[in-house]
Amino acid sequence: CMRKKRSDRNHVIYCITAETGDSYIGLTVAQGAAYLRSVKVRVQKHLSRARRENKQWALYEFLQSNPDVKLSYEVVEVVRGRKPAHQRERELIHAYEPTLNTF
Repeated sequence: CMRKKRSDRNHVIYCITAETGDSYIGLTVAQGAAYLRSVKVRVQKHLSRARRENKQWALYEFLQSNPDVKLSYEVVEVVRGRKPAHQRERELIHAYEPTLNTF
């Protein structure tokens, strides 16, 4: 039988900052307790999708037009549960207005 998807998993809200000062706030599911590693994997996925897919998203357009830009990333918060995590991500995006989030 189908397992109910767990809704109480930890989610990592992260910030990617480019050397240009541009930033992006995102959310990913935590893989165990290795929060920064979860973010690293997610950032790598953004990079490869930006190269392969033609999405009209600010982050991807920025990465396509600045292929050699240096990026840093950090864990902003760890939130338990999908709904609270998405809610908190929206609050942080609203508060910080990162330049690379597509509104």
